[in-house]
Amino acid sequence: MDFRPSPAQQLLISTAREFLRKRADTPPAWREIGELGWPGLLVPVELGGTGGSLLDVVLLVEEVARAAMPGPFVPSAVVATSLLARAGTLDQQKRLLPAMAAGERVMGVALLDDAGARHVDDLALTLDSRGRLSGRKLFVEAADVVDALIVVARSGAEIALVLVPTNRAGVTRVPLDTIGPERTFELTFDGVAVAAEDRLLGSREGLAAALAAGALARTAEMVGAAQRVLELAVEHAKTRVQGGRPIGGYQAIQHACADLVRDVDAARGLLHCAAWKVDSGAPAAADVAMAKAYAGEACLNAARRGHQIFGAIGYCDEHPLHRLHKRILAASLDYGDAALHLETVAREIGLVYEPDRPYFRIL
Repeated sequence: MDFRPSPAQQLLISTAREFLRKRADTPPAWREIGELGWPGLLVPVELGGTGGSLLDVVLLVEEVARAAMPGPFVPSAVVATSLLARAGTLDQQKRLLPAMAAGERVMGVALLDDAGARHVDDLALTLDSRGRLSGRKLFVEAADVVDALIVVARSGAEIALVLVPTNRAGVTRVPLDTIGPERTFELTFDGVAVAAEDRLLGSREGLAAALAAGALARTAEMVGAAQRVLELAVEHAKTRVQGGRPIGGYQAIQHACADLVRDVDAARGLLHCAAWKVDSGAPAAADVAMAKAYAGEACLNAARRGHQIFGAIGYCDEHPLHRLHKRILAASLDYGDAALHLETVAREIGLVYEPDRPYFRIL
């Protein structure tokens, strides 16, 4: 692949960086973001979007995370949009996607439940034969601002993707105290009624594709935040004077900055390659998993190394480093942590673990 952004992508990056620089102290409202066309990147042109690629989204999310801008971009503009585009009925797509692309509607996704399921077969939240949702969902992002949620449930032996307005009777929200920059909630569904028009044409393949897009978007968050850590650390190394010269003149700090460059650039390369493979339609499960798993470790290393370069000042509330660190940590866990994605890599390359033997063998 050609790692150089296209002219259109370069314009997207430069426009986003300049806009976010001007709005650093006052994060833009969702409607302002809609006017820029960001929520519509994955929406087809005929439905009011720009028909962009996942690589476009990745490049934009890097800039959003670099500026530490909060907001429900990933759950709404990436995961929910991907689910509607792949699994929504034609009526649902025409009714929801144009408003989402314009920034007039925000959607969310309720995935994890109290069983901590890693696989659809383990989902605890159920949709019964009477069309009633019962159970809990945890760590639902921005449930206080979204208009509706796409809830992933188990219906018999199959999955069910269900549209549920957040104000529907039987839905309760309790805020959770988490380390990330976004507000997350525990949602309880007490026999919530689901009509036929609320059901998406759910499939495991459509859900897997949307979750892969979410994983890459969170990877882009880590890369963008780590890039900002790198920039701050290099600037500090040039201007902080100790022993009569800038600390960047000491070999230990030079090596630390070189480690930052290595971690950020390697994570970005894996990320862009995975997004390009997804866009090209090539098998990309292993590439997505490698990008998410590597960035989860490399970008956290970058944040920790940044704290070492800055010393105690990096832990002050007034300094942005601790906020970038928290964003990286939260993104490393969302849509699968490193351990889960390394299992995917092992499966995709033909490794099978045999409990009675202390090694992996290649089939």
